[in-house]
Amino acid sequence: MGQKTNPIGNRLGYIHGWESNWYGGNDYKDKIVEDDQIRRYLNARLAKASIAKIIIERTLKPSILLVLVSSSEKVVKKLTN
Repeated sequence: MGQKTNPIGNRLGYIHGWESNWYGGNDYKDKIVEDDQIRRYLNARLAKASIAKIIIERTLKPSILLVLVSSSEKVVKKLTN
């Protein structure tokens, strides 16, 4: 039997990008945990919005959180209530 690999791992860099873009430094562990908490919260809060992807970019300036959804009106309704 052959070894199976994740197809996303084969395509990283030239077809797919990373889902989180940042450098951890000394507090790498804390940032991983925080990213996981953000993703879990958004998936729970916006469950009916059909989230396709959550991309987190951390820079020296404020962080960027990009949420790709299929129906934006459900997100707007959920976040305004």
